[in-house]
Amino acid sequence: MPADGQILYAEHAQDILAATLELMHSGEPCALVTSLNIEGGAARELGSLAVISGRGDMIGYLSNGCIDRDIIHHGMAAIDTGQVKHLRYGAGSPYLDLKLPCGGALELVIDPAPDLAVLEAALTRLLNRQKTVLAFEGQGGPVQIEYVPKPALILAGRGAIFRTTAQLAAQMDFELHLASPDLEDLASLKVLKPTTQQPMTTPSARIDLPIDAYSAVLLVFHDHEWEQAILMHAAQQYPFFIGALGSRRTQAMRIERLKHAGLGETECGQIHGPIGLVPSLRNASLIAVSALAEITANLPPSQIRLSSS
Repeated sequence: MPADGQILYAEHAQDILAATLELMHSGEPCALVTSLNIEGGAARELGSLAVISGRGDMIGYLSNGCIDRDIIHHGMAAIDTGQVKHLRYGAGSPYLDLKLPCGGALELVIDPAPDLAVLEAALTRLLNRQKTVLAFEGQGGPVQIEYVPKPALILAGRGAIFRTTAQLAAQMDFELHLASPDLEDLASLKVLKPTTQQPMTTPSARIDLPIDAYSAVLLVFHDHEWEQAILMHAAQQYPFFIGALGSRRTQAMRIERLKHAGLGETECGQIHGPIGLVPSLRNASLIAVSALAEITANLPPSQIRLSSS
């Protein structure tokens, strides 16, 4: 491996596919790495992707540092030969000097010539917020992995909690959508490059929220009159999480107002409050961590192994 080879710790399939296609379109040789089987513990989930460039860089990772350099070595060998390579680490592996501290075993496939059209179609579906399936040839036969879009956070609010939560969510690699009545708040967060930013003009104004099953909706207003129109809309779209800032008393009043406005029992039941895994916090950073931890606890699976074809 070249001395300047580095590992860039991207995680979501959408980002790995985008990096792979960028390398392929530039004409640089590369190899796509996929985990196809996990036995016991593992640092990454089944179906995790990484791409190795001809320079010896790797975007993505398959371990917590214990085998990634060796994977790069094998990836560059696959690029040189043009042959698909299967690897096994851990129990039953020929690489006895490379241990998996988490135990178990990991099987990988390295493809130095992935199908450009297939990857382009898969990335397009993910960018359009649709799940997609990729097929790989494992040592035991074909393996299909279903990938879902990157989790999105639709965040509405204002002030310190709004800004801090947006900054932390961006670090956690959520697809970020922001809405606020405070233009200074929105301007301060442009550096995060959110997918959308929307100013809110009045509490009753309808705003276009791109909500789907892979989205979380989080409201961090202290002035709760800004909430109702968003919650009425969001609860009918069935995102994987809806939460709003406030005490237990505020939550009870919120639900009563929503029911009075015509929102059904099932829809109201989706709305979490008070938000966060830790109650009664008074620090914006800690509230943001607590709320995003609760959202993380409700994340849908990002990769699913389907029946082999």
